[in-house]
Parts: sequence; structure tokens; C-alpha cells
Amino acid sequence: MWGSLTEVVRAPLAGLAPAYALARYQGVAKRVLIAYKERGRRDVAPALGRVLASALAALPRAGAPRAGPRREGHSLGGPPFDEPTFVGSSRTGPGLEKPVVARDSTADADFVPVGPWCLVPAPSRRSASRLRGGPHVQRLAEAAARCLAQAGTEAVVAPALALKGARDAVGLSRAERVANLAGRLRFVPAGRPPPGSRVVVLDDVVTTGATAAACVRALADAGVSVSAVVALLAAG
Repeated sequence: MWGSLTEVVRAPLAGLAPAYALARYQGVAKRVLIAYKERGRRDVAPALGRVLASALAALPRAGAPRAGPRREGHSLGGPPFDEPTFVGSSRTGPGLEKPVVARDSTADADFVPVGPWCLVPAPSRRSASRLRGGPHVQRLAEAAARCLAQAGTEAVVAPALALKGARDAVGLSRAERVANLAGRLRFVPAGRPPPGSRVVVLDDVVTTGATAAACVRALADAGVSVSAVVALLAAG
């Protein structure tokens, strides 16, 4: 059910940071996420953390490009998610998912290696976190960081963002989501990513891109550069 990293093209994220997801918000992947997020299946977190860790391993281990524009219109293994169809390039046969394969950044002259991973979870409303037994995306980030550490890759989780006063975004349009987040998503200095780390914003679902963009902007306003946004699923 989990494919290779595919770029998610959303207008609010244009010019901010590349965003990727591992599957569409549908089918088995959707049911697994809902079970984890809304139905108390917190035991699913380690498995989802492993999926995210594999996805992070597939990102170029890189800083800013040395020269030239960022590659557009493709991902690490599939077409952009704004295309009308989801090409099944992640499958090797009926029912078989293609594993995410890490790129060898040393062979890519466009990129320069940088420091350890820093995973910044997209925040939830406090009321939603209480119902879910705590911040569910942070739990996924911690599970992913443990998997990376077990594989010998340094990774930290930085809860650098907080959301206060927003209403549930389900059913809201892109403009409504932007308005819903305005002034309500803030940077938490105590959770500042360590200097020299490669910062990735993690989320469970990218829909309109408004939340991811607000996260990237809040970090940028605090002087933190975001390398990428990675989500399990892409909706819309």
C-alpha cells in the first residue's frame, strides 16, 4: 500500500519547500491511518514510523543545490500527485509494493551533504491531541527517528511548532484553511532544531498544502530553513 516518494504539488507550498507523500489518501493506506489517528490504534505507530524512516532515507542527503533550479515535475520514483492519475510505478507485481530505495547523494554533483536529520512534526489542535492520546504526528516522528538511529543515521525530533485556537480543518477549502491558521500556528523556541541539521516537516496527510506551508513559514520566520515536507498520504 505504500509506494515510493512522490512529489506533491500544491499552490501554497510553491517556492517554499518540496513536498512528498507515499500514497494517495484512499484504500488500505487511508484505513490504516484512520485507525491510528481516530480509533485508538496507537500500536500502529512503530510500523508507520518505519515507513517514514524509509521515505526519509530516499530523500537526497543534501543541502541547497550548488547551481541551477530545483528539479520540478517528478519525484523520487513517481509522477507529481497533482496529475489526474496515480501511475502505479511503485508496484513490482500484483499486490507487491516496490521498496523505497535511498539515493546515493555522493554521486549527485548538484548537492552537498549536510548534518543530521531533524524531524519537526506538524502540530495538532490541543483538543484533537487529547482525543488521540497525545500529538499523533510527533509520535510518528519519534518512531521514525528511532528507526533511523537503529540504522546508524543520526536523527532528532524537534517539537518546534504549536497550534492554538484553530478549528477542525476537515471540509474547509484552501482559502478557509489558510484563514483558519492565520496567527494560530506559532514557533516554540524550546523546540528549535539544532544548528546544522537538515529540517524536514512531517505530517500525516497533505491536502491543500495550507498547513504544510504555514509550518514552513513559521519556521522560516524563526530563522529555520526547511529542506522538505514529507507526509504519509496526499489527499485532494
